[in-house]
Amino acid sequence: MSETPQLDGLADGYVPHPETAAKRYAEAGLFTGRALWQIVTDTATRLPDAPAVTGAGTDGHRTLTYAELDRAARARAAGLLSAGLRPGERVILQQHNSAAFAITLLGLLRAGAVPVMTLPAHRISEISHLAACTGAVAYVTEDGRRGYDYRNLATTLRERVPGIRHVFIDGEPGDHLPIPDADTADVALPESVDPDLPALLLVSGGTTGLPKPIPRTHDDYVLNAALSAEITQLTAEDVYLAALPAAHNFPLCCPGIFGTWTVGGHVVFTDNPSPDSAFDVIEANKVTVTALVPALAQVWTAATEWEPADVSSLRVLQVGGSKLGLADAQALDAALGPVTQQVFGMAEGLVCYTRLDDPRELVHRCQGAPMSEYDEVRIVDENGDDVPDGEEGELLVRGPYTIRGYYRAGEQAAQSFTPDGYYRSGDAVRRQETGHLAVTGRIKDTVVRAGENVAADDVEENLTAHPSIRQAAVIGVPDADLGERISALVVTSHDHPPGEPIALNDVRSFLTDRGLAAFKLPDEVHIVPSLPITAIGKVDKKTLRAELAKENA
Repeated sequence: MSETPQLDGLADGYVPHPETAAKRYAEAGLFTGRALWQIVTDTATRLPDAPAVTGAGTDGHRTLTYAELDRAARARAAGLLSAGLRPGERVILQQHNSAAFAITLLGLLRAGAVPVMTLPAHRISEISHLAACTGAVAYVTEDGRRGYDYRNLATTLRERVPGIRHVFIDGEPGDHLPIPDADTADVALPESVDPDLPALLLVSGGTTGLPKPIPRTHDDYVLNAALSAEITQLTAEDVYLAALPAAHNFPLCCPGIFGTWTVGGHVVFTDNPSPDSAFDVIEANKVTVTALVPALAQVWTAATEWEPADVSSLRVLQVGGSKLGLADAQALDAALGPVTQQVFGMAEGLVCYTRLDDPRELVHRCQGAPMSEYDEVRIVDENGDDVPDGEEGELLVRGPYTIRGYYRAGEQAAQSFTPDGYYRSGDAVRRQETGHLAVTGRIKDTVVRAGENVAADDVEENLTAHPSIRQAAVIGVPDADLGERISALVVTSHDHPPGEPIALNDVRSFLTDRGLAAFKLPDEVHIVPSLPITAIGKVDKKTLRAELAKENA
């Protein structure tokens, strides 16, 4: 590639691989120097007329070939550059699953901008935090046609984060600007990238406080897509259904959208993953591969009893985001055939898969083995010492596609990494003799609700702003449908009338008004006289869990 232009402050706050490690990965052929957007341009050269993307949700049915998608992405890139965006600048991207999402994502990448991949469920609390900490200069979103008006969020965002120079709206722009396109003959697009710098910023599920930006480089994300596609045995004949929010690492690149584009397959988007809608999409498009969280997989399993749509085209149904129970894995295979593939990973890097030729018994009880021989995995006890296979410990990992630090996230985030560069996942696991990992729980104070990681302290901080709440502790309670539900145990303020309950709806409305995402809202609120404290002065959540379990028994 030719010499790359100076990118606008992108390297500031980015922690790269050490030079020796990066050289080793490059010499092994893992890092190829390709731009992430070249996945599509290269496939468009090979298979210009093959279907690349179909939007099958609220926006109606729209299919683009690879040549059409490549042209649309170039025009979007030219429009963004003409509007004043510069290579290296960070842009908050918040759109539902759609062909428009694919065009805008690729357009941002093609313009040399760095998308910050936020979820449709995020609200002003998360969006303003991410915009400020990444130094974002633009916000790309949509109008209110799906029930929530992001244009209002955009107005508030500009008030809170003065650095946001541009707001672009897909749909009716209101007081903002439409997403721009331009003739590529009039605008010079960047033809090279620095593959060692971030291509995009994923968003952490949040284990402490607000979400942290996760820098994924061109080199590591191209590798992530290619390895995942190989393990899932994707070919140009496959049709991948993006049913989960596409900004998640799982449907984006495991193998997801980028993995499917790598091999020339067809990506179909839906913004409604419920079986009454998704099953029809599967039948109409002959979908072969998709990905779900366990709570949704349970619903799909049950729906096979009454939904008439033919879903027999499915050959792989990936389940990840949180642990899939043994009984649920067995039931899913019983309902749809031996299609289940367990996936355990993190946006920070490591992805584990059960292999398609693994014995079904192994697939049902394990969450997968690392996808690369260069993944360095340690399972350690509370002292940081390695434990033998079969014993529980915390998962630590480093490797070619695992980050060495969060982006501009400060000293607190640095505590997530060991001095020698291992990422502390916060997951409690056991390693089998086969190398497969079985997830047993969490080390970090996180609730995994319907596949979304919710940082307890983020919710607790917002709860204590409620006028009737003086102290709060948030814990996860096992739930057959959600995996875990969010339970808030609160001590009332001195002004709150003694004996008077605090209505759950009131608490949820209060938190929503503060801009908290819907998936972080408590599912239940319990008033307690006090919060038990450990010997070192922390809230004793182990005792709280035991007391709550006793009440629910």
